[in-house]
Parts: sequence; C-alpha cells; structure tokens
Amino acid sequence: MVSKEQLNAALARQGLKSVGQANIRDIQTLSKALEKETGEPFIHLEMGVPGLKPSDIAFEAEMEALRGGCAAVYPPNSGIDRLHQAASKFVKAFIDIDVNPAHICATTGSMQGTFAVMMTMRHANPDKDTVLFIDPGFNVQKTQAQIIGLKGEHFDVHHCRGQQLLDRMESVLQKGKTCLIVYSNPNNPAWICLSDEELRGIGTLATRYDAVVLEDLAYFAMDFRKDLSKPYEAPFQPSVAKYTDNYVMAISGSKAFSYAGQRIGTLAISDRLYSREYEPLGAFGVKAWGDFLGGRVLYTMSSGTAHAPQHALAAMMEAAVEGRFDFVAEIREYGRRAKFMKEVLLRNGFYLVYDNDLGAPLADGFYFTTQYPGMTDIELTGELMRYGIAVFPLESMGSDEQGVRICTSFITDAQFPLFEQRISAFAADHR
Repeated sequence: MVSKEQLNAALARQGLKSVGQANIRDIQTLSKALEKETGEPFIHLEMGVPGLKPSDIAFEAEMEALRGGCAAVYPPNSGIDRLHQAASKFVKAFIDIDVNPAHICATTGSMQGTFAVMMTMRHANPDKDTVLFIDPGFNVQKTQAQIIGLKGEHFDVHHCRGQQLLDRMESVLQKGKTCLIVYSNPNNPAWICLSDEELRGIGTLATRYDAVVLEDLAYFAMDFRKDLSKPYEAPFQPSVAKYTDNYVMAISGSKAFSYAGQRIGTLAISDRLYSREYEPLGAFGVKAWGDFLGGRVLYTMSSGTAHAPQHALAAMMEAAVEGRFDFVAEIREYGRRAKFMKEVLLRNGFYLVYDNDLGAPLADGFYFTTQYPGMTDIELTGELMRYGIAVFPLESMGSDEQGVRICTSFITDAQFPLFEQRISAFAADHR
C-alpha cells in the first residue's frame, strides 16, 4: 500500500498539488513512478489504450506494402485509394450508409481527424465560433477546440436523455453560434448509447440550425448488447448519418481494430457536406468543404498519413466486409473484464455512476464509471492510487457527477485476484 506521504511526494515531483490537476497521462506517469518506488505492480485502469493483440491481417498488409516500396513515396493528402474503397464499403456494410469513396479521408488517428474538422469549421463559417459537446466526453477534444480558437458549450447527458436531450441541444443551437456538435457513441466514459430516436432528433436539429455533427465512432460496434458483427445485416451501428447530410463520422483503427500504435483512422464525410462550398474558403484557393479539409488542413498538418498503416486498416476492413474477419468477436473480451470488475466493486460498496441506458442496463464494454459513497472523484482517485489501482476522475471529462472512469483494456486474468483483494481491502478500510 502507498502511504499518503509517498503519494504527495510523487505528485510534488510532477509539479502537481493533487490528482485533480493531473491529466490522463499524468495519472499514468504517477502510477508508474509509485509502482517503481514501491516494487508493487499497479492495476492500470486509467488509460483508454487497447490491450489486445491486433490481427495478423494488419501486420501482413503493412509488410507487403513496405516491401512494395511505399516508404519511399509521399502518401496522398487524403489517403490511398485502397483505404477510400475499403472504408466506403465498411460504412455500407456495418452502418448501412452510402459514402462516396472519394469522400473518405485517412487521418493519423481520430485525434487528427477531429482537429482537422474543427479547423475546417473555424474557417468555413467564421461567424459560427462554438462547438457543442455532449458530455461526458474525451477531454482532449475541448483542448483542441480551445487551441483552434473555438468556444465550447457542453452539458452532461446523464439526466438529459430522450426529448430532454434534444430540448437542451436546441436551447444552445438557437443562439446561432454553433458550428459543430461533438459526441461519441458509445460514450466515453459513460458507455451509454444514443438511441435511434435521439440520433434522429440530433440530425433534425443539425439540419435545422445548419450545424455539422462530428460523430466519434471510436468504439465502433462495441455495444455488445446487440450483435453488430454481421456485414450487410441488421442491426447496424447506429449513426446520425441516417438523419442528416451535415455529418462527419470518425472511424478509428485504435479500439475496434486494436491498432492504436500505428495512428490510423478515417473520416467518412457526407457527400453533400464534402462538396458544399463556403465563400470564406476561397481565400485558400478552394471553396468546397472537403477539398479544404484534405488539400489544405491535412496537407499542412502532416502531408498525409503513412502508407503502411493505411494498408493495414484497409485490409482489416476488407476482411470484415467479406466476412473473413469478425473484429467484434475479438473485442468482446473487454465486456467480460467489465462484468467481473463491476461485480467486485458492487459487492464491496461501490456503485455505478452512469448506471443505465434509457432505463436499460448498460453494456459491459471498454469503459464504465463508478464511485464510493462519501467521496469526491478526486478523493477516490487518490485513495485508489494508494491501493495500487490507477483510475481517472470524471471531473476532467465534463461530467457533473462524482466518480471515476474505469478502462478495462489493461487488466489481465492474472490480475483478477489482486484486483478483488485490493478492492476488498479498500472497502474494509473505508466503511
């Protein structure tokens, strides 16, 4: 067990007064420093990093591309044709949406994709300078908006579902300043999933108030309550793309394909939005929204995305569409881990913060949220750190609730007994 003095000293070495000042990577650095100091292994639940082995399909595609000489050639700004074609078919097979292959953009992960979309919106319509975040959410996206010079509005979805969600959104959109609406589905960290009726309402509002929806599908098909693994068969991954032409879907290789380290993702942009002309973009020599994003923003940011990871993601998408690769079967492991940890926590006096999904039980998946009675999220983060368990406080993710986020990706079966032992010890000491 880590003493309070050891924890405070480690925080001071990082220039932090408390865990409340720490971002996700600060928490990781802190836990690894304490792990080294005490010689005791930590259970790392703080980082949203995949913990599963990627498919050999990806490795073989990268090696073949490299042997073919791709490393000597600059990639196209918006990505290679193979990925355009594969991603377009993937979107059709698993979302049932038609997107022109030419309107797919390769990005170095969804992080770059989000930044590029925000940058494009900032220049396309300077009179609209606000991003609406449906929280809780990935806190770095707010930092991206801030860096670009966009303002942010947000609200917590916890007590705001169904028509209340739409009413709250409209109260913001009516101000006429919102250029972009951002959310993840499933949600990071609450793991709620927006319903088709909610998505229909969001799409209707986006069209009515001329705002673009950036739908972060980082956890694609990871609502394990439904079988979303069959190409061209319902049920499909829910998406606002069925209800508006003002959409961009960010589909990452990181979580669903366990390919985070190669920094590869795609933006699937509606045909209407891609071709829509904005007069202010003429100052950059183009007017079409998609041409500006690919030919100006992505070009000036990175001159494209590395060839080899594009071939890897394309190969996995091709195999999934053809029924040769059940990527969902691979990632169901996260649900099994979540189920075990929830049972241990609930048995020891913890409770779930975001505890239902429109009245139905949440799926067991990549994330969930929990809290211990009588504590703030900052207090719980610090106390669990003392028991060798690293988590992340909800306060940093736009949540109005007190609690912590648990990520299921790094815990192993071998650590299950240790997790149960430490949570039991924590509960015994805090009754």
